Amino acid sequence: MKLTMPRFDSAPVLVVGDVMLDRYWHGPTHRISPEAPVPVVKVDQMEDRPGGAGNVALNIAALGAPAWLVGVTGADEAADSLQQRLNAAGVYCAFQAHPEQPTITKLRVMSRHQQLLRLDFEQPFETDGAAVLERVKGLLDQVKVVILSDYGKGALVNHQALISLAREHNLPVLADPKGKDFSIYRGATLITPNLAEFEAVVGVCSTEQELVDRGMALIEELDLEALLVTRSEQGMTLLRRGEVEMHLPARAREVFDVTGAGDTVISTLATALAAGESLPNAVGLANLAAGIVIGKLGTAAISAPELRRAVQHEQGAGLGVLSAEQLIVAVEDARAHGERIVFTNGCFDIVHAGHVGYLEEARSQGDRLIVAINDDASVTRLKGPGRPINAVERRMTVLAGLGAVDWVVSFPEDTPEVLLEQLRPDVLVKGGDYGIDQVVGASIVQAYGGEVKVLKFVDSCSTTAIVEKIREQGADAGSV
Repeated sequence: MKLTMPRFDSAPVLVVGDVMLDRYWHGPTHRISPEAPVPVVKVDQMEDRPGGAGNVALNIAALGAPAWLVGVTGADEAADSLQQRLNAAGVYCAFQAHPEQPTITKLRVMSRHQQLLRLDFEQPFETDGAAVLERVKGLLDQVKVVILSDYGKGALVNHQALISLAREHNLPVLADPKGKDFSIYRGATLITPNLAEFEAVVGVCSTEQELVDRGMALIEELDLEALLVTRSEQGMTLLRRGEVEMHLPARAREVFDVTGAGDTVISTLATALAAGESLPNAVGLANLAAGIVIGKLGTAAISAPELRRAVQHEQGAGLGVLSAEQLIVAVEDARAHGERIVFTNGCFDIVHAGHVGYLEEARSQGDRLIVAINDDASVTRLKGPGRPINAVERRMTVLAGLGAVDWVVSFPEDTPEVLLEQLRPDVLVKGGDYGIDQVVGASIVQAYGGEVKVLKFVDSCSTTAIVEKIREQGADAGSV
């Protein structure tokens, strides 16, 4: 499966479901309470994050997609905090407020990145289902996918009406189910239970084949198009009508906190579908996103640059030889992570000790080093007949193998000025004995505030001298 990063900015998604506020109190613990055998936490930081359906919408917005959210809250401080944070993230909220009921809030007491206690403030809402349906109806013309984010808290009381309404508008409906009655999701495009939720409905699955058979039966029973079972450390299983099952391995290197992982899966999946991705590719992206989010603390949204980086590494395009187009994306991603980009260029026909030392010093000027090399035709124009000694593919392979080099790209022009305009590196580095004003492209980099540096080669050897010596030795050998 070849994954690509979709255009999420044209992928609007509507989330309908149970919104809640995740509240975190952080602080150190240095002693045990004299009143009970529990640690005393000195709270020094308080943090609010959207949870439940709010976290789903937040994930969609973090990917750069337009997100709408319909849900139910109280008329209280928690609701104000929730709406403020969602609006600030770019989520359009349409909440039904109940003055006599509290906004669902989950308070977690944290110390040293560990959860010591959770307190839940909630009671099931008496939702006006008809009013929710009207709000949804007014938004369907603006979106491409609908998510039902069900936590069983009372915001969703009319699943079938919502599914029918969305399908009438030819919109896919994805549901993150809750409880043991999956019949309320009948007719949805896809549901995304975790393994425990799935087995609570179909029974314990002792083998892969049993999971597949029972999953396919559930698809038929509920008139679904597909079923995605998330399986924690065992990854995910996608089942579709008339298709072979697809098993995806878990991507997380280290599990820190699984809170909100299901939200990340369904939000990434829905947004990718809204962007025009096929279902297998959308599931692949959701699997990568889940691997990122469970390495974070608490409910957390992943950003488009984080997902792009995961896609690049998945495709082996994170480092090494890249096309100019791939390099532009890689540089954008590195900048999003606060990394400083260094650029150097040359023919690098025969890489020698002087080059290695120079490139190591160039790399020390920032976080990422780009080496741009002239293609074969431009080397011939610059150096004359008989050059290059090594074809561009071989030169790029050698440079990519050096520890100091992050990315290698070739260019057909005699100078790298076109690349410099496109990449806008933080530092342009050149080796030699001339002044900064003599460096080709210096004015381009300086115009946007970048730096230009000239470094001395570590030793006196040069490619031209090496080539001449080889030719002389060949001539001497031929005269004997």
